[in-house]
Amino acid sequence: MNQILHNIKGDRWIWLIVILLSLISLLSVYSAIGTLAYKRGVGVESILMKHLAMIIGGIVLMYISHKLDYRYYSGISKLLMYITIPLLFYTLIFGSHVNDASRWIAIPGTGLSFQTSDLAKLALITFLARSLSRKQENIKDVKQSFIPIMGAVCSVFILIALANLSTALMLFGVSVLLLIIGRISIKQIAVTCLAGAILLTGVIFLGPRRKTYISRIHTFMHPEAANPDKSFQADHAKIAIATGGIFGKGPGKSNEVNYLPEAYSDEIYAIIVEEYGMIGGIILIGIYLFLLYRCIKIVTKAPKAFGALLAAGLSFSLTIQAFANMAVAVGLGPVTGVPLPFVSMGGTSMLFTSVAFGIILSVSRDIEDPKKVVVGEIKEVGNLATA
Repeated sequence: MNQILHNIKGDRWIWLIVILLSLISLLSVYSAIGTLAYKRGVGVESILMKHLAMIIGGIVLMYISHKLDYRYYSGISKLLMYITIPLLFYTLIFGSHVNDASRWIAIPGTGLSFQTSDLAKLALITFLARSLSRKQENIKDVKQSFIPIMGAVCSVFILIALANLSTALMLFGVSVLLLIIGRISIKQIAVTCLAGAILLTGVIFLGPRRKTYISRIHTFMHPEAANPDKSFQADHAKIAIATGGIFGKGPGKSNEVNYLPEAYSDEIYAIIVEEYGMIGGIILIGIYLFLLYRCIKIVTKAPKAFGALLAAGLSFSLTIQAFANMAVAVGLGPVTGVPLPFVSMGGTSMLFTSVAFGIILSVSRDIEDPKKVVVGEIKEVGNLATA
């Protein structure tokens, strides 16, 4: 045990945040899975143990990811992109359909499935970090830099948006932030945003889930005129938050878990506020803000452009997803299928989130080792001299 603790490197605050989120996840999921256990005809403890196994598996993956030098992810990113694009196509055609959306691929022989969009987020962010860091000398060259980068962003966006618009929009937003940090010109960023807007319009009005997207937008914009069945989830999330008060009803005393669909996943923040009150909700917001703060410190201290862009992209992705989930719960956005990172019950999504945490920790681990930074700078100077 002491040997493992000795080998744990990276930002200690991020490790603490992961532990806190794991504990919050176990408590809130345990409160929210009663109805799910009843529907499946199993005990609550059975589902909780599976969730605990996923958390432990995620932490193991995080440990392995943080031990790998983050520079290796530069080469891995190309392979991930080669795998991701065909997988997204395959998911749209042959993936499992849940709630009229084809987002999942079954893993043969395991009984598990995963959302290819989770892999796509990791692949695109690492690929953008690699491309932007390697093309800094000719970053404004349209043919050499802009077209390949824009093509990757728009391709992944449209393939995800056809089945999962909310995830696609968040990933597109993170990509634009990386383009800004990576010194892409304002004109080229504007072209990327225009292309994204055109694709978005096409998905909303012509895509296979156009009725669902239009209905959700209409329900959000005009809740008073919405069909009660359409606003059911949003209404009960608001009830959960309103009845939680300042201090909450107490652990395990939520009433809305019996009504809210996906209370253990998409709407888990509403359950947390109902049971732990406004104070619990604010504390959770503070944890994610502190995570963003620690990640920004890593970005500013990273000696290499690739490490800085990688940590920035992954941290923005995690925090934007967290605040999108909480915004939906309190009624600041239309209903989406976005889980709360490392808190919502989920299978492979938690594992991919853990890998993202591990990569951020790998960058911070490199910052903590001054010898590696000096050696890296000497090698880079030598390479430039040789060139």
